[in-house]
Amino acid sequence: PPPPPAPFSMSLPAPRRLPGALLLFLLPLLAPGFYIPGIAPTDYEEGAPVDIFASKLQSTKTHVPFDYYYLPFCKPFELSEKKKIKSAKHLNLGQILSGERYKPTNFSLNMKVDEKLTTACSVVLDAKSASKLTRLIENDYFVHLNMDNMPAVTRNPDGSFTMGYQLGRSSSPASSSAPEGKNKAPVAVNNVLSITVLIHELTPSKAELYQPASEATLHRIVGFEVASRSEGPDGVGGEVLVKESAKVEWKYEVKFVASPIRWATRWDPLLAASVKSQKIQWFSIVNSLLISVFLTGVIASILLRTVYLDFARYNNMENDEDLEEDFGWKLVHGDVFRVPNNLELFAVLHGTGVQLVLISTFTVAFAFLGFLSPANRGGFLTALLTVWGFSGAVCGFFAASLYAGLEGKNKRLVTLGSALFFPGIAFTVFFVFNVILWYEESTGGVPFTTLLILLGLWFVVAVPLNVIGAYFGYSAKPYEFPVRTNQIPREIPRASETPLLLLMFASSILPFFIVFIELTFIMTSLWNGAVFYMFGFLSLVLVILMVACAEVAIGTTYFSLTRENYRWWWRSYGSTACIGIYIFAYCAIFLLGSHEKGEKMHLLSSVIFLGYSFVMSLAAAFVTGTVGFVSSFYFVRTIYSKIRVD
Repeated sequence: PPPPPAPFSMSLPAPRRLPGALLLFLLPLLAPGFYIPGIAPTDYEEGAPVDIFASKLQSTKTHVPFDYYYLPFCKPFELSEKKKIKSAKHLNLGQILSGERYKPTNFSLNMKVDEKLTTACSVVLDAKSASKLTRLIENDYFVHLNMDNMPAVTRNPDGSFTMGYQLGRSSSPASSSAPEGKNKAPVAVNNVLSITVLIHELTPSKAELYQPASEATLHRIVGFEVASRSEGPDGVGGEVLVKESAKVEWKYEVKFVASPIRWATRWDPLLAASVKSQKIQWFSIVNSLLISVFLTGVIASILLRTVYLDFARYNNMENDEDLEEDFGWKLVHGDVFRVPNNLELFAVLHGTGVQLVLISTFTVAFAFLGFLSPANRGGFLTALLTVWGFSGAVCGFFAASLYAGLEGKNKRLVTLGSALFFPGIAFTVFFVFNVILWYEESTGGVPFTTLLILLGLWFVVAVPLNVIGAYFGYSAKPYEFPVRTNQIPREIPRASETPLLLLMFASSILPFFIVFIELTFIMTSLWNGAVFYMFGFLSLVLVILMVACAEVAIGTTYFSLTRENYRWWWRSYGSTACIGIYIFAYCAIFLLGSHEKGEKMHLLSSVIFLGYSFVMSLAAAFVTGTVGFVSSFYFVRTIYSKIRVD
């Protein structure tokens, strides 16, 4: 019998697979949204408590930060009996190193509830408190507060902002040469704060990630402005002068103001550069590009005209007589790859420079892309130290690979030098200043536990990684150069012996001019305690600087070889590394120019500024020197591989 008919079925076509690129595009839309910890928005209902935290006391004159409760401010009621108030939350490494703290205060605020002038507490100054308060006011200290991760700012008449509010002011010009406590004009403390909180009403919509659990209107803080003044009791009596047994009534008033600024853009008014600053930045870019174009033209003329003519002339020689009559860089082919003096130090500097290039590239790139937002306080310094610690293998590998490629024998010295040389200099400077700041009771002196964390990052993370990197670097084979090295060194003509220092100073001028204007902005931001966030301009300037350093080093190396001077290793490094000397000299000139005529210079802050400027200049020298050497190394290998040597 015939088989029974198959049951009716309707087959659907197999689903078509989405292209991988489309899935990659849709994946972020399907993933749940999240915020980076510490910078997620906080929504407040009307009447919800709003906390104000104290960060630090800082001055643009002394640059020695102090704790908020170093002065007799009002303590929170529940903590008033404690001698030492701890931070309300854990701080990252960058915040601690910059002297920030997160101390609770006794300001009582509730969302959208205005407060009339309220007395927080009254304090009678003793001799010690009056002395501290007078000294900090005379040094133009500012009080830095924080609300919902927004810093307190003072609005200036021109519409710009100053971080924090001024602690006080001199009631009349004081004689800076007068001894402490004698013949000095009295100072007035700003004991009254007018707090303005800018808030943005959150309107739920389909675009929101979530709907509120209740129907209450939610608000977000988008600004925190403070105006300070000195006012006697009951609003009369003029200023409150600082002296022993003086009574200070700490007062504040609060006003909430609706603002169209959204939470995502609340930092924009603080980071917005003035039109004048933007024009100067663009002038800096144009100046850097013009210098780079000039150097590119010089190097192009060398490569296209001189070097290629040399190739044609050298390769067309038919007998030894032509070779003997010729002169130039071919005559030193038997010595050009001779191992440089102090090879161990050279290898250590090379590895350190490569590591610093990597660190600067990563941190500036992440800041440029917005990952190191100013809302993530201390994030830039934390990222810098983290990348340094975990890039120790890079330093060890490149130092060891260069040393092994040149067949060095003292491997242990190079390994230890790459792990300890530059970190040892930086840590020594930091530790000496830290001890001094401890003695001064400054928050700039990091706690002992933080010091242990830094040592752990160095010896537990960076040093072992450095040793591992060096282990793999020493496995590299010796370099195969295009020409052989003679056993007996060739004598260098006296006429070609250009003094190394003169060469370094002359060749580093143009690269320094590229970063001169950008360096001015960086130093001004650091000295004035402002937020530097022009990383787009900085990234472009750094790229131009690296190109210029490579071009300068190649030109210097070529001219040295044409004068029959084959000692190009240290010359190629020093021709661009000397920019560090120019940077340090500029920092010293900037320090002198930052003080007004007749103004007394603060010794401790000046020494600290110059000390850290020395470390920064040294790092810049290692970076630019390494770029110069690497570009010259490949240039020399290339030109000697193109000629015929009998």
